[in-house]
Amino acid sequence: MRRLIAVFALLLSVVACGTLENASDGTRMQVQGPYLLMSGTITSRTPAAFARHLAENPRIDTVVLGRIDGSIDAAATHRMGRQIRRLGLATELRSGSAVDSGGVELFIAGAERRMAPGAALRVHSWRNGYREGSSYPRQSPKHQMTRRYMAEMLGNDAFYWFTLQAAPSDGIHKMTADEIRRYGLLTRP
Repeated sequence: MRRLIAVFALLLSVVACGTLENASDGTRMQVQGPYLLMSGTITSRTPAAFARHLAENPRIDTVVLGRIDGSIDAAATHRMGRQIRRLGLATELRSGSAVDSGGVELFIAGAERRMAPGAALRVHSWRNGYREGSSYPRQSPKHQMTRRYMAEMLGNDAFYWFTLQAAPSDGIHKMTADEIRRYGLLTRP
């Protein structure tokens, strides 16, 4: 019985960690003139902080992504991305920026997208706890949310399918300049 309770407590603590991580805002934001600088992990709480910064600083015209290690809430990332696009904000990567996974999904929302030499965009497949995203058939509803979002931002879904094949969910692929051009991720260098 004690062993069962210990196992249950361990399982509960693991689940709670993921829930608590998503309940806290893992993204740091700082306003510098017309720039909103962001770094960290996008969580379910990030869109509210993002909207607050935009409301309090109407001069912001560019979201600068520093080190974004991804997102633990794709729907939150897509809400922010649609807000960026709706407001006509630019997204920018500076030298040293390293944007992974869901952070790349946020970057492609920019009405104008710029990337300095020395910045990196890194992608991989998703995993839902059961299977790799790349293992689902193309027609699977599991693809729809992110596939549609990427098509909305870039005009087609080719980049979505590329990310699934670029690296498994426990790996990462640093995009080459040719890949960035091929999928139209920049509006200007």
